[in-house]
Amino acid sequence: MPSEVHYLDAVALTEPIPNHGLQRGQVGTVVEVLDEDVFEVEFSDNEGQGYAIAAVRADQLLVLHHEPAENG
Repeated sequence: MPSEVHYLDAVALTEPIPNHGLQRGQVGTVVEVLDEDVFEVEFSDNEGQGYAIAAVRADQLLVLHHEPAENG
């Protein structure tokens, strides 16, 4: 089943990635699709300064939505 994560999506981690110093809930942006369900995610602070880039599986990500859901 293809992932629902896409290039430039805002995402949050559903579990920590200790080897990158990342905690559950940290927010990043998908900057590259590495494989069907693996994405390169960049994590930045509030000033836009990147502090980590990690390859993350789709099942470790929650896509964030900034618009109301469409009733279909």
